[in-house]
Amino acid sequence: MTAGADNSTDKTNLGIAGRVARFFLVSEITPLLALVGFLLGIFAIIVTPREEEPQINVTFANVFIPFYGASAEEVEQLVSSPAERILSELQGVKHIYSISKPGMSVLTIQFKVGEDRTQAIVRLYNALYSKQDWLPENMGVGKPLIKPKGIDDVPIVSLTLWAEDKNTGSYDLLKVAHSIEAEIKRVKGTRDIYTVGGDKDVVHVELNSTALAGYDISINELRQALTLSNVTKPIGYTVTNNKEFAVQAGQFLSTIDELQDLIVAVHNGKPVYLRDVAKIKRSAEQANNITLHGNKIDHYPAVTIAVAKQAGVNAVDVSNAVIKRVEQLKGVFIPDNIRLDITRNYGETANTKAQKLIQKLIFATLSVVVLVLFALGKREAIIVGLAVTITLAMTLFASWAWGFTLNRVSLFALIFSIGILVDDAIVVVENIHRHMMLGVSKLKDSIPLAVDEVGGPTILATFTVIAALLPMAFVTGLMGPYMSPIPINASIGMLISLLVAFVITPWLSNRLLKHGVHDDSNNNERYYLFFKRYIGMFLIDRSDKENSAKANRNKLLYGIIILLVFSIGLIPLKAVVLKMLPFDNKSEFQIVVDMPEGTTLEETTAVLTELGGHLKTIPEVKNYQIYSGTAAPINFNGLVRQYYLRQGANVADIQVNLVEKKQRDLKSHAIAQALREPLQKIAAVYNANIKIVEVPPGPPVYSPLVAEIYGLDYSGQLDIAKKVRSIFENTQAVVDVDDSIEAKAEKFIIAVDQHKAALWEVSEKDVVDAINTALNGEDVSYLHTGKVKYPLPIRLHNSNKNKATVGDLLNFKARNRKGQLIALQDLVSVKKTFRQNTIYHKDLLPVVYVTGDAAGELDSPLYSMGDMYATLQNENMVYGKPIAQSLISQPNNPYEYSLKWDGEWQITYETFRDMGIAYSIGLIMIYLLVVAQFRSYFVPIIIMAPIPLTAIGVFPGHALLGAQFTATSMIGMIALAGIIVRNSILLVDFINQQIEEGMAVEEAVIRAGAVRAKPIVLTGLAAMMGAFFILDDPIFNGLAIALIAGILVSTLLTLVVIPVFYYVYLKRQWITR
Repeated sequence: MTAGADNSTDKTNLGIAGRVARFFLVSEITPLLALVGFLLGIFAIIVTPREEEPQINVTFANVFIPFYGASAEEVEQLVSSPAERILSELQGVKHIYSISKPGMSVLTIQFKVGEDRTQAIVRLYNALYSKQDWLPENMGVGKPLIKPKGIDDVPIVSLTLWAEDKNTGSYDLLKVAHSIEAEIKRVKGTRDIYTVGGDKDVVHVELNSTALAGYDISINELRQALTLSNVTKPIGYTVTNNKEFAVQAGQFLSTIDELQDLIVAVHNGKPVYLRDVAKIKRSAEQANNITLHGNKIDHYPAVTIAVAKQAGVNAVDVSNAVIKRVEQLKGVFIPDNIRLDITRNYGETANTKAQKLIQKLIFATLSVVVLVLFALGKREAIIVGLAVTITLAMTLFASWAWGFTLNRVSLFALIFSIGILVDDAIVVVENIHRHMMLGVSKLKDSIPLAVDEVGGPTILATFTVIAALLPMAFVTGLMGPYMSPIPINASIGMLISLLVAFVITPWLSNRLLKHGVHDDSNNNERYYLFFKRYIGMFLIDRSDKENSAKANRNKLLYGIIILLVFSIGLIPLKAVVLKMLPFDNKSEFQIVVDMPEGTTLEETTAVLTELGGHLKTIPEVKNYQIYSGTAAPINFNGLVRQYYLRQGANVADIQVNLVEKKQRDLKSHAIAQALREPLQKIAAVYNANIKIVEVPPGPPVYSPLVAEIYGLDYSGQLDIAKKVRSIFENTQAVVDVDDSIEAKAEKFIIAVDQHKAALWEVSEKDVVDAINTALNGEDVSYLHTGKVKYPLPIRLHNSNKNKATVGDLLNFKARNRKGQLIALQDLVSVKKTFRQNTIYHKDLLPVVYVTGDAAGELDSPLYSMGDMYATLQNENMVYGKPIAQSLISQPNNPYEYSLKWDGEWQITYETFRDMGIAYSIGLIMIYLLVVAQFRSYFVPIIIMAPIPLTAIGVFPGHALLGAQFTATSMIGMIALAGIIVRNSILLVDFINQQIEEGMAVEEAVIRAGAVRAKPIVLTGLAAMMGAFFILDDPIFNGLAIALIAGILVSTLLTLVVIPVFYYVYLKRQWITR
């Protein structure tokens, strides 16, 4: 007979669990609480925004400070370094990067994760503008331009406009794109909307140098004439005949005819019109980027409209509304000959993922109900099913109230939690079921007693699981907020499940179990005999052999130690591969292309079209977009890597979109890996560097493999970087190798001869301005047509054919102070030299980057980094010695050459470090809780003994299934600590109850195993079944494997180890007494 089954037990002896159960057992409010909880869950599902990935609050800011004409070294010393020192004083800054190149400093400030965006940017503005005195006046340094960036700048929808009609070019497509941008902006919840690609509308004023010379006009005079002749402004009011009239003076240029008829000078007493010295037309600007859309047939001119959403808005609603609005514009703003493809729809992927995971959540819940159905019965299964449903509903509401969205991580947290959330209900229902089977008292009286019997250990076990999980919420860096829904949702769910088990479950049991009484003594006896046979061999000596039980215990201990050593040994043997996160099966990836410095836009585009030609032969490729000279609409990876700064004729990327997952057998990672070699062969012909960039499964990094070279002399750093790059290229499985060293490229310097300029009395500025206009053109004014959505510049420039050589740029003239026109070629000298290298800084130190990626069998950058670390240890590349290498932080001594490893290694180290700390804190909290409950320092050690045994299941499980041990696997191991301790607590608590009733120690231990085996196995199977439904997810399968394999092995061992260890402890206590 067990404690609590005696009908004579005084109700006043009930603990808190029993008293709560007794109150709500007959209370009218209980079903209302259940109904409210369920309705709150329905409400949460409806209103919670849906996103594919958690939105990580990470703020970046780019600061652009021009210093035109200055060398890279001068920009570094006079602009970048002083600015870095000022910005380093800012609170909440994690890293400061700078790029110093001729004429421009670009600083990037990365704030710590979680820093409030508005406050961070305000602090940044205050720092820069309150300390402007660090820049001397009249030095020529421009005002800082600050461009904040964050997760909400990532577009969720991309719409690509293209046309098969060869008469429709990017100029026409851009006009259409601009016409529909305003219409899309009317959709509620949209944020930034911009168009990538296309040639802007410009009024070209193409100069005729011969005519200008003939009419005795300089470029500067022409510029001044256009600027001064396009002015109007209100000047006040006049009163006439007792009425007030507004007065406006001047008139804007509004038509091409007005521009052509503009008088720009008077020559020989006759007016000189603009049409006399220039060719005027309105058309597309000269392309500085080219965007193409490719499919299985060919590639076509295109533009892409990118649409971002506001913070906290449902991505599904916004994307659906945008697409619906665009469909309505077809035939109105979008002509029939222009096609529109949706090339990004994160709202659709978020909704698909959310619906799939909600289905899995339902199936996981049903599987647990079916498990209880077979184990306990139909009525018990209904009770557990209702309890879990109410728990999940209330957890969803709590998740929404906390601020989480419905994304893959938060939903996976609930699926993973199913097996844990159901534990309380199963333990309570199973004990009520057991008491009911005994039939000693009425069900109404038995329920509070049954709940009270398991109430104490259930409360303790619940808090031990929370203690194991909750510290993970404090993981720092990008990974912290990414994974935070798991510990927070699971912990909240555990608390709710405990309340439901004590409040709702007893009420349901009282209503549904009334007619379920029958004798279950045969099953109980079978369990008892089973445990007496197999556990007894470790407790009771055989009659024919003395100390046989002790020998068996020693064998058990040695066997466990051998299994544990073997399991952990799988890691150094590389049978279990360590990686931050495995690649997901996405529907897109990028090909980032860098051509040699000096490559023209046309050459770059030709290489990209050849790469695209190979892409269209791949069955899994749906379409692709070529962005030559510019960057594609960024994703989160592009935001962190700052791809949006990639501009120039020699840079490009290809956005590759794959067919739907159900239409292909290969995953996106396998497709990207297979494409790398053939694409690199094409690129090698043109000396192009290409990188296959996949969407990272979690927080992105600058590159998977990053070597940062530090030192006092930048030229020395460059030399070392070249040697390190060689090691990268010669290391097996390292691919996509690149560095921050720019290839040598020639440039012309047109130097003004100051002696000649002084003799001719021509200012140097007039000469430079004239040459700049001749080469680059200049927007000197704007045409005010009143019918355009974007400003229409009047661009003064030389014709393309007249700027093919430097000599063509010098055919113009400048007027001196005496009114004479002096030929530019008489005032300057031309020499050819090389462009200066860009100088990079990180956290106030000069740095050179070498980057790469990992491929091959292991597919983990950690092992490639390890191989290169060992190689560098044997390379004497710094004064006859190996270079100093750092794994965690920047070098302490910036005056010697050193190498810091970064990239995926850094975020892996930080994540596993923080998880290890969280694991340790969890174990300490579990120990303290168990000490408080059992009032012993040694009993908690016995209870926690099975925790290391989880490794016997986790690591071999990963090895057998060929899975990598990832951050999600670590989360599984942390969760296992709480789950396994829960089982131990149930066993030890029941043993103590039996002993208090006067039962012998051996008998109490065996009886506890027999009675508690059923709920322990049931809760273990429930957790395994919940994990089974996330086994097919590429990212979370590590979590699933850890739970399934860990629970399977550790549950079986717990049923043996805890009774045996606790028996030994009790016997020694008895002997001591």
